[in-house]
Parts: sequence; C-alpha cells; structure tokens
Amino acid sequence: MKLFFGEINNGKAIINDEEQQHIVKVLRMKNGEDIHITDGKGNVASGKLVIEGKKAGLEVSEIKTDSPDFNPHLHIAIAPTKNIDRIEFFVEKAVEMGISEISIIITEKTERKNINIDKIRKQAVAASKQSLRFHFPVVNDAVKLTDFLKNIDPELTFVAHCHENLERIDLNHIPSLEQITFLIGPEGDFSEKEIQFLSDSNVKAVSLGNQRLRTETAGVFVAAWNYFNMMRN
Repeated sequence: MKLFFGEINNGKAIINDEEQQHIVKVLRMKNGEDIHITDGKGNVASGKLVIEGKKAGLEVSEIKTDSPDFNPHLHIAIAPTKNIDRIEFFVEKAVEMGISEISIIITEKTERKNINIDKIRKQAVAASKQSLRFHFPVVNDAVKLTDFLKNIDPELTFVAHCHENLERIDLNHIPSLEQITFLIGPEGDFSEKEIQFLSDSNVKAVSLGNQRLRTETAGVFVAAWNYFNMMRN
C-alpha cells in the first residue's frame, strides 16, 4: 500500500502540497498508479493517481471512514535528550507501535530547552505513513513538568524513574486501562524535588526493570510493552 497524507471531505481527497512534490519529483510516480490518502483522523481514500504537471491528485474509487484506532490510548510525556536524534528515534518507533499522544516535558535536569516541535510532528506523520496508520498521534507543544501535571488524571498516570530507594510498582501490575499516561525523565533522571512533587500529585511510580535505560530507550520500552499487551488482548 502506498499511503500519503491529505484532506478528505465530501467524497474528495486532496493530497498535501509536500506530498505532491514528493510523489512527482522524488518518487516520480506515474498516472494510474494505485494510492491511498489518509487524513490522519481514521479516514482513508483509495483510487488512481492523477498527475498534471507538478500537481498530483487522486481519482477516488472508495472512501473508508472511522477506521479503528489503537486501544488503550497511550500518552508518553518524555523529557528531550541533549542529542535530539535520540528523541526522533523514540518518536519513530513509538508511533510504529501505536502510541496515541506524545508530550515533550521540560524538567530541572533537561539540557535541551529549545525543541522544534514541527519537526517532531513531521516525524510522527512519516512514521504513521510508513506503518500504515490511519490515526496519526497527537504531538503536543513542549511544556514544563509542573504545568503538565495540572492537566493529568493521577489515576491514569505513571512515572518511570531510577530512584531505587523509593517504592515502585512492577510494570505488569498496572491494571487494564482505556487511557494511560507515562512520564519519562531526562538524562540524569527527575530530581528529588520533582519526584516528591509527582508523589504529592498522586502519580504512581513504576519500575521498568533492573537495568538503567536511556531516556529514549525507556520510552520505546513502554510503547513496546503497551503494543505487546494490545496484540495479546
């Protein structure tokens, strides 16, 4: 399946401008090829490619709406790494495994404060297309940890940290939930002050095992754990 991003309205599908350039100039696709367009909201249009000069369109033969999304809704709030390539790696792999929402959180030990969220969103769209997802994950603007915690449900929120002297539940003891949020700290972990603040906010601490994981590895681990549970159920 050749999947591209665009808008779907009133029985018509309009291919995104950047996607049109990619189809015509990079892929050099031909008239009449079978392609599919998704709006990232669960709708997908199928049909034949129509190329006119530098423009690419779709002759629609079928539109499917309300494709099922991943369940549960997994939201990972992750601190950015100093090397932004590592976060981009996390985004790519987490999207492939069905993450529904990503937030970038700024913590006391976060070394990189300036984040190109638009680039991360494009990475999420690219990974969605590659993995044939019709629901694209939400990528939120970067936010301070304290502000992020103002809008969460503590009953559905867990934090993975490396403070071994504090009580942490086993990942597999988390009950089945329709929505679940995980917080992943920066290189150097959350500060003791932040851990206390999370505890005071009734966010439950969880262990990801005995190994110390990099930030992006922890994020991918949680996404893989969630994906495995979805496949098993």
